[in-house]
Amino acid sequence: MFNYLKYKLKLFICLFLFFLVFVFTFFLYSLPVKAVIYPSLLCFVIGLVFLGFDCFKTHKTVSTLEIIKKIDIGLIDELPSPQNIQSESYNEIIRLLCESHAKTVQKGEKDFEDMVNYYTLWAHQIKTPISSMRLNLQNEDTPLSRTLQNDLTRIESYVNMVLAFLRLNSSSTDYVFKEYNLDNIIKDSVKKFSGEFITKKLSLSFEETNTFVLTDEKWLSFAVEQIISNSIKYTETGGVSIYLENPKILCIRDTGIGIMDTDLPRVFENGYTGLNGRTDKRASGIGLFLCKQICNNLSHKIEIFSKVGEGTTVKIHLDSKTVVPS
Repeated sequence: MFNYLKYKLKLFICLFLFFLVFVFTFFLYSLPVKAVIYPSLLCFVIGLVFLGFDCFKTHKTVSTLEIIKKIDIGLIDELPSPQNIQSESYNEIIRLLCESHAKTVQKGEKDFEDMVNYYTLWAHQIKTPISSMRLNLQNEDTPLSRTLQNDLTRIESYVNMVLAFLRLNSSSTDYVFKEYNLDNIIKDSVKKFSGEFITKKLSLSFEETNTFVLTDEKWLSFAVEQIISNSIKYTETGGVSIYLENPKILCIRDTGIGIMDTDLPRVFENGYTGLNGRTDKRASGIGLFLCKQICNNLSHKIEIFSKVGEGTTVKIHLDSKTVVPS
């Protein structure tokens, strides 16, 4: 109501000035005051009626626009009918803006889809020489061959990270939700880093969970692999422990360098590396961000606990009853 009165302020000032002109004119001609008051009161009452009607129409129009804005910007046909030339011009401007917005969104979606398709093709092509190099290295068992095998595992992990980053919020993301054996997911993930465990002489403690969880195998495996990869990267002595806490909380604990208290609240932010990342120039700050987004899409809560010099524990809550991917 206040905004409406503010919008009509110029009209009210204009009417008041007209009233003063009449009063001044009647005063100059020494006419009775009643001759001014009665018509003025009558005009005031009639004006209030029209003001109330106009206020109601304005409120209805604004309410309709708010509903359209909340539902879909493309509902241009639902705009209120124009009452005058000005509102008709506004409707035309809104229509043109909506059309421009729709074309921009459509072009953006197409460009994004083309980019995803390009990098998907690139990822599949780059995996061919990676597999070939790995097969060639399997015939050798030397410190150099083991190092190269570990580097290939890292390269493949980075390729998968690119694909996950592109596909994470894409409409083509292929979630398949059902009950999966958690032990199989963990074993397949650990197997990929067996060479790095051996090279760095790190121990692995894995307690079988004998548990089935409602999730998507591919995406949960990616998250687990990223966590194990980080654990190995920042652990020089000791090892990694993988176990299950009730109810269905997967824990991955390492004895690495740990994370500073000031960095902990931000480790899941995109691109945030913290002190460890600034020390290790290879850190991208994307791995944990992807883990957080994936767990959110799978309805799995993820937490991280750490103490500098003692290690880090990541917990993934897998006791979801329902799954609603975003």
